[in-house]
Amino acid sequence: MNNVTDTSNMNLIPSRIESLRAYMKSEGITMIMIPTSDPHDSEYVGDHYKFREWLTGFTGSNAKVIVTGEEAGLWTDGRYFIQAANELEGSGIILFKEREPGVPTVKEYVKSHISSGDVFAVDGRLITAREGEDLADILSEAGAEFKVDTDPASAVWEGRPGADPGRIFVLGTELTGVSTADKLSEVRSRMQEMGADIFVLSKLDDICFLADIRGNDIACTPVAYSYMYITSDEAHIFLYEESVGDDVRVHLEEAGMTVHPYGGFDEFLADRASSMESASVLIDSRSINFSIYKTITDHARRIMDKPNPTTDMESVRNETQLERIREVYVRDSAALTRFLFWMKENVGKEEISEYSAALKIDGMRSEIEGFIELSFDTISAYGSNAAMMHYEATPENFAMVKPEGMYLVDSGGQYMGGTTDVTRTIAVGKVTDEMRRSFTLVCIGMLRLADAVFLEGCTGRNLDILAREPLWRRMTDYKCGTGHGVGFMLGVHTGPENIRSKFVEGMREAPLKAGMTLSDEPGVYIEGEYGIRTENILEVKDAGTSADGHFLKFEHLTWVPIDLELIDTSYMEPTDIELLNRYHEGVYSHIAPFMEDERELEWLKNATKSVQ
Repeated sequence: MNNVTDTSNMNLIPSRIESLRAYMKSEGITMIMIPTSDPHDSEYVGDHYKFREWLTGFTGSNAKVIVTGEEAGLWTDGRYFIQAANELEGSGIILFKEREPGVPTVKEYVKSHISSGDVFAVDGRLITAREGEDLADILSEAGAEFKVDTDPASAVWEGRPGADPGRIFVLGTELTGVSTADKLSEVRSRMQEMGADIFVLSKLDDICFLADIRGNDIACTPVAYSYMYITSDEAHIFLYEESVGDDVRVHLEEAGMTVHPYGGFDEFLADRASSMESASVLIDSRSINFSIYKTITDHARRIMDKPNPTTDMESVRNETQLERIREVYVRDSAALTRFLFWMKENVGKEEISEYSAALKIDGMRSEIEGFIELSFDTISAYGSNAAMMHYEATPENFAMVKPEGMYLVDSGGQYMGGTTDVTRTIAVGKVTDEMRRSFTLVCIGMLRLADAVFLEGCTGRNLDILAREPLWRRMTDYKCGTGHGVGFMLGVHTGPENIRSKFVEGMREAPLKAGMTLSDEPGVYIEGEYGIRTENILEVKDAGTSADGHFLKFEHLTWVPIDLELIDTSYMEPTDIELLNRYHEGVYSHIAPFMEDERELEWLKNATKSVQ
């Protein structure tokens, strides 16, 4: 494949690692960890916090780096194995593939490489309290010093971008379905039930949900940098002053919140030390950063380490939100359907690159009423590039889409009324029988999971087998979860709801509840050849009650054709064919009114026709 690749940064990485080592030497540091995070444990971070990316050249959203005087290693998950191997080539950085046999975890590596008297450093604001406690135990056992008041990014990163906070806007009850004051009252009720006097919150999605505000401090995630401190009769929110207009301030104050400058949170927390000495303080060690945690634990009478009640509240949508979400998904699905028609019509007739295709769907999505921004950078991947789960074509690095093989597009948007995420893989020319088999098995798994009826109390791990079983019978798997929660005008990857096959240390497994929305996205990824993913977003709904309990089911929110050119019905049971035909009936009924001309409508009819 003729990729056009930018190599301008490749030679810079070794010198950047050496600059970090010089900093380590000046600070007496033996080993340093560079996370991919910000002080709020955000999945995607603003440019100001992309030190790990600058240091290593790896552009994926999840990685940790360990640097010693002799070597540097990067750990990432299965979504990024291929991408990381490509981007780290020639850098001298060792790739550690997480959860692969024989590969040490970060903690195992630290334990085996640290010695008595050594100094291990990490910016304590960029790791969670739970990570910090685990590292502290390892280092204490080894007799090593744990240094967390370090800021290598400020010392080493030349030309580091500023935090650059943007304007905040308010969501009204026509979108949220419930007032901010009522949400705050619900949080206090839950605090009382838990026996908590103080609740310290740093997770941006949770704060923006609770305060009914949105911002644009992080690309593709409409959140604002913020902290909150809540008691039975006080609520303090910390925001960049330049982001807060008069309307925002009035909204927050009317809801019973006192607004403070974002940079004043640490001092505020220190000033409240005496209040904490007689209080039970609620925090979530999975999300609050280690530096804040240390301040609290130094003073609080009692720490209550429990999931943020706001996370559970946000994950279950009310009917007002669900109505808006359904409307948004229909419009979003129509845009993607029209894009797929355009691809089918034009590949082979005009020059189309992965990058120009991404610009096309991004532009079509931006024309939808209520569009704010993309919900993540569009994954537009042709041929073997689709085997990289989170591949991104850029102006410098892309492949041309040829009239042969398959093309994958994973994309989504942020709208006034919801957050979308959808993936389709299509044939753009001649494909192999193996490709059809893999595509069909992925389709079967996606539809079987979406058709599940299950007992209330089940988690995603109880259901994951429905999506994987068609692939597992042929000893094929995908190295990621099957489903993630989707926020409401917030992060595209949220929790606690998820669907996965394996237990993951530190990850919550919450029972699925009516009102949750989450993805259903099995796939097949063959390195060097092709990648396939079919992703729908599902709504959890009530199914009914019997003597055996209350049951739930899923309903599709995504209505985009599944490419029939890639379906081989010989691998499908009659019930699978019925599910596919029923889904395509729904696609046509939802999307047909949005087709812009007879050619699009005729194509949609053919794309959703019944198969036997």
